[in-house]
Formats: sequence, C-alpha cells, structure tokens
Amino acid sequence: MVLPREVVAPVMVEVRPGHRLAVRRRGEGGVPLLLLHGFPCTSRIWSHNLGPLAEQGFDVVAPDLRGYGDSDFAPDDFYDLNAFGTDLIGLFDQFGWQRVVVAGHDLGAMIAVDLANRHPDRVDRLVILDDSMPDLAETFAAAGIPPTRPKPAVYDYHRLQGNHAEALVADLSTPEQRRRYIGDFYGHRMWCPPDAFDEADLAFLTEPYGDAARLRASFADYEIVMGTRPLSAPEMLDRPVRQRVFLMIGADQVTLGDHVEERCAIALPEAVGPFWVKGAGHFMPWERPELVNRAIRSFCGDLLRT
Repeated sequence: MVLPREVVAPVMVEVRPGHRLAVRRRGEGGVPLLLLHGFPCTSRIWSHNLGPLAEQGFDVVAPDLRGYGDSDFAPDDFYDLNAFGTDLIGLFDQFGWQRVVVAGHDLGAMIAVDLANRHPDRVDRLVILDDSMPDLAETFAAAGIPPTRPKPAVYDYHRLQGNHAEALVADLSTPEQRRRYIGDFYGHRMWCPPDAFDEADLAFLTEPYGDAARLRASFADYEIVMGTRPLSAPEMLDRPVRQRVFLMIGADQVTLGDHVEERCAIALPEAVGPFWVKGAGHFMPWERPELVNRAIRSFCGDLLRT
C-alpha cells in the first residue's frame, strides 16, 4: 500500500542576497538529507518521503530548484549544474550543514553528481534513483562499452525543449495545455508503468507548471543538453564519483540508457548496486516510496546510529 501523501508547506530560504529557494523540511536536527527533484517534477515528488525519513532520524530538506515550483527564478539567468549547486551550498550554509547525504533523480541526480565532484567536502554520499552518472565517453569506449543508442521517437522533447523552447511555450498558450503537456510525461510517454499516477496525483504534481514562466524555466536544462544555452561554469561530469553511492533504478521506463552496469562500475566505483526495481519507472520517490525510504535508511544506518 502506498504511503499517504503529506503536503508539507514550503518556506522561503535566502541562499544568497536577494535569491531564495522554496524548501519543504521535516525532522530538523537529524542527519542532513537533501532530496533533489528533476524534470518534470518539483519538490512535490517527495511528498511520500519527507515525513517517514524524518521519523527515521533525518533532517530532510526538499527544495524547489531555481525557477521551479515556488523558488525564485535565476537572478543571473543560469540554470546549469553549477548554478543549481551554488544555490544548494548556500542552503547548506543557512542550515549549518557541513556534510550532507544527497538523493536525487533525473536532473536532481545529475546535480547531485556534479555537487559531489565540485564540493567533495560537503557531500557525504549519494542516493541515485535512476541511471544517472558521469558521462565518461572516452573511458567507456576504451573499456569496450559502446555509446548509448539514441531513441528519436522517445526523445523528441529534447529537440523541442532544447532548440525551440520559446515556440513550444507559445504553442502551449493556456494553463490547462501546459499542465497537460507535463502530465504526458507521467502517462503515454512511458516514463513509468501505466496508471502509476491517478488524476488527483497529476493535478497535484503538474499544478506549478500551469505558469508559463515556470514551464519555460524548466526547458533551460534541455537547452544546455542541446548546446543552445551558456553555462556559468563547466560541468563536473568528466570524472568518477569518489563518494559512496546507492543506485536503484526503476526497470519499467523507456528513458534508460544502455550497458548501465558496465558504465556504473567505472563512473561510480564506490556504488552499491545498481538494483533493478521491476514495476517501477522514472518516478520512484512517488511510485515506490516505502522501498526508497527503506533503502536510504539502510544505506545511511551508520550515520543514524551516530
């Protein structure tokens, strides 16, 4: 049985002068645990995790990334991994956190990887809930791992959001159209098993994207992927992650890359996993929250004991 959804009201936290993130927090004073959402989500995707993890002894924080949900838009117009990470380091400093467990999926997982490599003294370990990892193309090739095959029919949104963001937002001219567009990622695009989300779930999760500016900001990551938006700093995805990593992947999604185990052994040399979860897709914090919560608790048992 799925855990009941808990709606934790966000609070605004200033992470640098004049720039704030909306943060959902439970369990203040426990082991610092940061939960990072990806696209097409916001911090709402962690609604089944905040309370149970706080009860286990974590100080759980789920922010809306800059431009997403209720957070401020980027003051410098940057929406790259370094910019997101700079906000998060500011968040750590506001909370007095020195070393943090970081969990993420999709874009949130890639931010976690970049954060671990860019600020290794601040990240204790990672929990990754998909097949995100550093892209070590030359190292993979030298090890005999072929590149992931593109899937044009699946990734058409990459092209649209990365190359034609303004036109796409203009075409989605009403809140209902924008929310329906986002809702499709939970539906016929097959990022997760059929009927993993009911109408009430979709109404809750897509609500922030009814705003055109929010939808536009979420496309910035795809502009970076397609090379049409500048970076504030080079991405730190060109080296293995040296921290401990727990990797759990929903098997029932079309967004998976190829040769995951082989790539993981090189890019995440301290990884536990990957563990494949049948019957789950791209949104495991919502689809399999009990399993995610138990995995995080077990992986961090030493921290909880001390």
